[in-house]
Amino acid sequence: MRALLSEAPGGPETLRIADLPEPGPGPGELLVRVRACAINYPDVLIIEDKYQLKPPRPFAPGGEVAGEVEAVGENVDGWQVGDRVIAVPGFGGLVEKIVIPAKIAFRLPSERSFKEGAALLLTYATSIHALADRGRLQAGQTLLVLGAAGGVGLAAVELGKAMGARVVAAVSSDEKAAAAREAGADEALVYPSGPFDRDGQKALAALFKGAVGPAGAEVIFDPVGGDYAEAALRSIGWGGRYLVVGFPAGIPRLPLNLTLLKSCDVCGVFWGAFVIRDPAANAAHVEQLFRWWEQGKIAPRISATYPLERAGEAIRAIAERRVIGKLVVEL
Repeated sequence: MRALLSEAPGGPETLRIADLPEPGPGPGELLVRVRACAINYPDVLIIEDKYQLKPPRPFAPGGEVAGEVEAVGENVDGWQVGDRVIAVPGFGGLVEKIVIPAKIAFRLPSERSFKEGAALLLTYATSIHALADRGRLQAGQTLLVLGAAGGVGLAAVELGKAMGARVVAAVSSDEKAAAAREAGADEALVYPSGPFDRDGQKALAALFKGAVGPAGAEVIFDPVGGDYAEAALRSIGWGGRYLVVGFPAGIPRLPLNLTLLKSCDVCGVFWGAFVIRDPAANAAHVEQLFRWWEQGKIAPRISATYPLERAGEAIRAIAERRVIGKLVVEL
C-alpha cells in the first residue's frame, strides 16, 4: 500500500511516497481503508519534531481520517466490514490503509461524504470541549474568536452561534472576514500582521475592545498566540475565560497582573488528553456535533482537496496560514 512518510525532521519537502506492507488489525482494532484524510496545523509541527507527540520514524502524518472498515480484530463489538468510519488517530492517516483502536472510531452518517467526515472531528471536537468545558460559554455571552477563518476558528464561530453566543471573529484579511460572517459571526474585524511594538499592541487591544464592547468578552478563543494574545486578553470582561488553544504565531508571555485586574481565568485546552481521560464526555460531545450537523448548524468548510502525492502542498499551505477552513487529501 502507498503512504506519505516522514523519514527525517523537516518541512513538507522532506516527505516521500513509499510502498508499505498492508497492516492487519490486532485485538480491539479495526483495519480501515482510508478514503480521506484532513490536514491540520499539528501536521506542520509533527514532521518538524515540534509537536508534543513524537512518533518513531518513519511515520505518516495525517491526524484525522474517514474510510471503510476492511477487517475487524478480535474482541471488537459493534463493527463489521463495510462500515463507514471517522477517527482521529493523531498521525498515520496519509496512507491507503490504517489500523486504529476501535474505541476511537465513530460512525460516519450515510448522507455525509468521506471528505466531509474527515474534516469534522479534530476541529469541532476541540472547539466544543474548549467552549463548553473550559470556557463555560452561555447563551447571550460574547465570544471573541482569534484566527476565526482557520479550521478550528470557523468551528468555534459556528459552535458559538449554536450555543447562543454573540460571536466576534478576528481575522487577518477581508476574504477571511467574509468567510467568518458566512459561518455566522455577528461581527468580523481584520487585525494587522505582527509582530507588534508597544504602540502596536495598544492599537490592537483597542481594536479588540471596540469590537467586543465596553463590558468585554466573557470568553476568548485563541488558536493563534504570539503578540495577539496579550492584546486580546486586555479585551476580556470581568470573570472571563481566556482559552489557550494553539500557538502558530508563537508562545506568548501574558502579564499576570491582567488576570488579577479582570479576575479572569486563563484555561489550557488539550483535547487529546481530554479524550484519554474522559472518553465518555468526548463521545457525548461528538453526539451533539452530529445533531447540530444534521440540523445544519455546523458544516465543515473544505476549501481544497489534494491527491496523496500532493499532500505536502496542503501541509505547506496550512503552515503559511493561507487556508480558509479545512484541506482534505482524498485517496
